[in-house]
Amino acid sequence: MSFQANLEKYAELAVKVGVNVQPNQTLVINTSLDSAEFVRLVVRKAYEVGAHNVIVNWADDMVTRAKYELAPDAAFTEYPEWRARELEELADKGAAFMSIVSSSPDLLKGVNPERIANFQKAAGTALSNYRKKIQSDKVSWTVIATPSSDWAAKVFPDAAPEEQVSLLWDAIFKATRADLDNPVEAWKKHDETLHEKVAYLNERRYKKLHYTAPGTDLTITLPEKHIWVGAGSINEQGNSFMANMPTEEVFTVPHRTGVNGYVASTKPLSYGGNIIDNFTITFENGRIVDVKAEQGEDILKRLVDTDEGSHYLGEVALVPFQSPISQSNVLFYNTLFDENASNHLAIGSAYAFCIEGGKTMSAEDLEKNGLNESITHVDFMIGSAEMNIDGITIDDQTEPVFRNGNWAF
Repeated sequence: MSFQANLEKYAELAVKVGVNVQPNQTLVINTSLDSAEFVRLVVRKAYEVGAHNVIVNWADDMVTRAKYELAPDAAFTEYPEWRARELEELADKGAAFMSIVSSSPDLLKGVNPERIANFQKAAGTALSNYRKKIQSDKVSWTVIATPSSDWAAKVFPDAAPEEQVSLLWDAIFKATRADLDNPVEAWKKHDETLHEKVAYLNERRYKKLHYTAPGTDLTITLPEKHIWVGAGSINEQGNSFMANMPTEEVFTVPHRTGVNGYVASTKPLSYGGNIIDNFTITFENGRIVDVKAEQGEDILKRLVDTDEGSHYLGEVALVPFQSPISQSNVLFYNTLFDENASNHLAIGSAYAFCIEGGKTMSAEDLEKNGLNESITHVDFMIGSAEMNIDGITIDDQTEPVFRNGNWAF
């Protein structure tokens, strides 16, 4: 099938399945200049299904890099208040939000880590209300990706330069099912498959999960009223959407103070324009008490120190080693893809919809139910073919959930 045909189907997926644009709805697209051609196609698809307005917010990696190299330190301690208010207002009016990522994983390599940490904190603080709306499913949102030449070179360093972007496009099409004859129908079936796992886990209602693997021995307590979810979500208006494309995970929330032991990463983490790799995190009563990394340790420590909540976990996600992205043997150096090839956890805020009644709970009630709050949410990969996970029931019986990296039921 031709590249253009797959591109058309990918854009249609993003609009109809990703954010599921409704008639007279506004769509907000956050993207970079590298994605311009694809964005124009998405805009047309959105208007064709009845969008009222499509707002595109552009960024440019070269401009971003220049700022980090040349701007004064004070520029990284602030975030435009008007931008935060704009997003909040658009969310309150029922807009849908699409992020199209394409930046190089090494965009900010060599930049002073303090600048990165300061800006992440400033942005997280300014956007906290907007992110709460996102994390409680009040609005439809999705994250997808398109290649840039720098990102493609990182993923396929041994390929000829003129082939790298095409190879990454092919990998993205395959991972998102855009290369199939009927991707929209394929996603409906995929959603149903993931919900079979969700239904089983919600029926079992495990009290704890115990992870073991080389470098990992971790016990995670789950809140009493936790809910496992996967694939599609439902917004406040009752419309379905797919928050991540691709997605292969089912996930829930850990109890904020119920994480104990240590866990080793199994894939590099791309964060703040840098790579963090081969790291171990140790927990006591939920709190991160030690981090060690062969690469990017300072970046990781600053991430953990973003705020009080970033010392705790906000997500527990299960992905079998035999998932399509894992079996592709492509290391994307991009969490959107790599987290869907591996069991993972997330440092920072919890999703309110992963607790019974959470979508309408106050911050205080969410905290009482064991959910973590933070201005950040960063996934990191821990799964492998050697990982076993046991579920511990309310009456302290142990049942296999994962064996040798894959579902045990």
